[in-house]
Amino acid sequence: MLFDLKGKRRRVIQATYLALAVLMGGGLVLFGIGGDVQGGLFDAFSDRSDTGGGNPITERRLETAEKRLRTRPNDPAALAELTRARFQLAGDDVDPNTGVYLPEARPDLSAAAGAWERYLATDPQPVDPSLARVMIQVYAFGLNQPAKASQAAEVVAESDPSSPTFLSFAQYAALAGQQRKADLAGKRAVALAPPKQRKRVKQNVEALETQIAAQKAGAGGGGAPGAAGAGAPGGALAPGAPPAPGGGGR
Repeated sequence: MLFDLKGKRRRVIQATYLALAVLMGGGLVLFGIGGDVQGGLFDAFSDRSDTGGGNPITERRLETAEKRLRTRPNDPAALAELTRARFQLAGDDVDPNTGVYLPEARPDLSAAAGAWERYLATDPQPVDPSLARVMIQVYAFGLNQPAKASQAAEVVAESDPSSPTFLSFAQYAALAGQQRKADLAGKRAVALAPPKQRKRVKQNVEALETQIAAQKAGAGGGGAPGAAGAGAPGGALAPGAPPAPGGGGR
């Protein structure tokens, strides 16, 4: 996998990812960002009756969504509900001390990704931005797929154009090696910032560019930058991202 890095490069990228979150998070306090979250490729419709655990309410929502999809496989509302339910069930497999996804969470995270892709295939108008926020969490901190996280962050920025959302989009695009998107999103973040905060946002964008350049140099300059590996600490959230795994929308 392009972003499935190991060894020294992985440690460099993890450190950079955390540094970006801390660096940019401080600059966004003025915006009062919230992580409101409501709420492939393992079998997105597998039976969880043998798990022996989980959240009963979420389990029932999952079963209801799966039942609807058996008769209407392209029902966007049911696919959205399935995505949220799988994400929330993955939150049951998080280390309570570190907020890191455990290996047991991966099937649900992958199933959420599969349901999300099916949801997008229905061409919903518009794409649910709250669901896109969920998928930022899934792709960035669960499945180590920064390009997919960038795609979800773009949905959020387009649905809620603001300096924080475009700054978040710029970060994920840069981590995915999408330099042009990162540059354009960074400029939009500066342009949309209130006049009194524009200097601070511009500094954040410049710091992001510096950090990404350093990350590339530390990784030997080869390949596109990636996010932290699967199970990255839920506390090291990027601007505009949802709360730590399983942290909301149940």
